[in-house]
Amino acid sequence: MNSTDRQAHWQNVYATKTEKEVSWYQETPTPSLDLIAATGLSDDAAIIDVGGGASRLVDSVLDKGFHQITILDLSAKALEETKKRLGRRADGIDWIAADVTTWEPSHSYDLWHDRAAFHFLTEPADRAAYVLRLKKAVRPGGHAIIATFASDGPERCSGLPIVRYDPEVLARTLGPDFELIESRRHDHLTPGGNTQRFQFSRFLRH
Repeated sequence: MNSTDRQAHWQNVYATKTEKEVSWYQETPTPSLDLIAATGLSDDAAIIDVGGGASRLVDSVLDKGFHQITILDLSAKALEETKKRLGRRADGIDWIAADVTTWEPSHSYDLWHDRAAFHFLTEPADRAAYVLRLKKAVRPGGHAIIATFASDGPERCSGLPIVRYDPEVLARTLGPDFELIESRRHDHLTPGGNTQRFQFSRFLRH
């Protein structure tokens, strides 16, 4: 699937489904918040949430006092819906409608967060493009938190094939610039009552 097709797919998803009708809906993103806390970052840290257009992570990090926040998503529709939900709190956030595999970072970040975007990249060239942007965007000493379906998780999501990972395979995919610090498993209960097994991994950028 090329960038244009990916964008069309996700625009359609968010145009035809409500927030709570998508399988990845999570009222409180506890695993992500726990790993963010483990980084020890101050509330002045620059955070980017990749694929976070419809996520509620932004609500939680705002509540914790973080104020340098960027949300990047393929779907402008998802971003608009989240802006509406946040109201005036959306004003200080940098909203980017783009494909992470072609986006060019304009500055560096202390934390890169991605819950369930990377695993949709099934082509090696797309994964390499993602890792290149990750390296450009995260400053040395910064952190990356990447969550994917676990090695025993689902093989598809939103009608698309995905790549399942365990933390060690994910670390090899990211390369030596990112040191695996910790990983956690998480069983996500979808709004439809199904269980999706995730792995969450935290990396240190060298």
